[in-house]
Amino acid sequence: MSELLTALSVIFVIGGAFLFVADRFGLPIVPFFISAGIVAGVFVGEETTLELARYGIVLLVFGFSVQIQFEAVRTVLSDSEVVALGQIAVLGVLGVTGSVLIGLPTDQALYVGIAAALSSTIVGTGLLQTRRYRTLVYGRLAESIQFVQDLVAILLILVLSAETFAADSVATQLGYGVVLLGVAIVVNRQLFDRLGRVSGGSDELMLVSVIALLIAFLGAAEFVGVSLAVGAFVAGLAVRRDAAEHLGMLNGLQSIRDFFTAIFFITLGTLVAVPTTEVLLVAGLLTLLTAVIKPAATIALLLYTDYETRSATLTSLNLAQVSEFALIIAIEGLVVGMLTQPVFDAIILAATVTMLTSSLSSRYDEQIYRVLSDHGLLRKQYEKVDERSAVPDDLTRHVIIVGYGRQGRRLVETCDAHDRPYVVVENDPVLLQELDSQCAAYVFGDAIEQYTWKKAGIDHAQIIVSTVDSDRVSNRIQMLAEDVDADVVLRARTVSTARELLERGALYVAIPEVLAAEQLVEHVEAVAAGDISGTELRADSLTKLER
Repeated sequence: MSELLTALSVIFVIGGAFLFVADRFGLPIVPFFISAGIVAGVFVGEETTLELARYGIVLLVFGFSVQIQFEAVRTVLSDSEVVALGQIAVLGVLGVTGSVLIGLPTDQALYVGIAAALSSTIVGTGLLQTRRYRTLVYGRLAESIQFVQDLVAILLILVLSAETFAADSVATQLGYGVVLLGVAIVVNRQLFDRLGRVSGGSDELMLVSVIALLIAFLGAAEFVGVSLAVGAFVAGLAVRRDAAEHLGMLNGLQSIRDFFTAIFFITLGTLVAVPTTEVLLVAGLLTLLTAVIKPAATIALLLYTDYETRSATLTSLNLAQVSEFALIIAIEGLVVGMLTQPVFDAIILAATVTMLTSSLSSRYDEQIYRVLSDHGLLRKQYEKVDERSAVPDDLTRHVIIVGYGRQGRRLVETCDAHDRPYVVVENDPVLLQELDSQCAAYVFGDAIEQYTWKKAGIDHAQIIVSTVDSDRVSNRIQMLAEDVDADVVLRARTVSTARELLERGALYVAIPEVLAAEQLVEHVEAVAAGDISGTELRADSLTKLER
């Protein structure tokens, strides 16, 4: 315990210094956390680091499974299953074959194949940056592919944790996993709501209850002899809830997850050792497969399932790193003596490098896509856009509404009330069914892609209204509007951005914070002047919220 506390102290001091530099200059924090770990590795022993990494990853797995949104991934899950399993098959075979060709024994090559096949949920979801990107089609695809891969990883962990690869031993481990999953389902459907009622709505009591359930599942996993990662994963499924129901509790869990995310990346850096020639060779192979071959395979598989090239490319760049599940498998393999130290060091080095490179590739994903597209390396196809869109052929002098959120819905209601023709442009698969039932015309496509605007009939549009506060989308709309006779209404987050958009020709730019402030002032002045009573204002606010 004393060694763990000392290691944590060293990690926090060094990590804090590196985090300050990253925050000061607005740089990605992942490379700085890993760099801090490399420095901290000088002062912390490997045995202590392995223990920290093991428990840190376990808690991160729990944090991820708590946040799984089945409704969100369901819309693209069938395609994601094809892509995820195809990716695992291709990269796994290439990883094992390549490792054997460079001289590794088959049992060691298997670990390299697993590391090449799986992608990181922690890094992948972090690279989506904000909720806004996670609701786009490539965000949904990335999350659902990672979800399928995590399920496969759990199965691999159960199989590899068997004492022998005999059928009875493997079946026993799989049976324990199924039992734990069954208990988690029962807890989720029967016990969790009762805990909520007993807690009387207290977020603190609910958070303590969730932690207690996590400890119980980890204890059960330890008792039956399966990996703690399996116990953590099913524990997350047991307490998974809609964010609106238990927002305070989930925010508390998010804080815990953020804490252990930092621990994870720093401890990953501490595990990086001075590489030998063998380590560099294996790590180079694994890095090539993960950072280059995996994105190419993902793009090919997504194009095969008829997704357009931009969504396929941006999805692939969120999957180009070694998975934390692969690190769990590697750590447990090293501890039980099934994995050799050089191969373990190679997997750690490749994981470190690919998590750094994926941070950079995600930051410049648009530029990467444009380079690949301009050089003719991506095959253009829009079958999914055509399949998921409904636009009348004779549409003219219509309104193009970008985004079908709260503002988009109000605009659609207004157009319907005044018999104005319109087309909604949306890219969140979760909203597809709602678009089909509530909108007269819609295009399910990427607002950056030219084909989406051609499908929406931009040449014959009268006005384009964007409800999305994305500078990238706003700039794209303004560029397209220069060649057509249509007015443009945009949305911005800052006054300076709004001023720039207006100077470039936008008819109007909405700034939510400014509009909210103006409305608040109007309400206060109206109450102060006696034009409206507090009771009337409250009733009016409730009516608007209910509507």
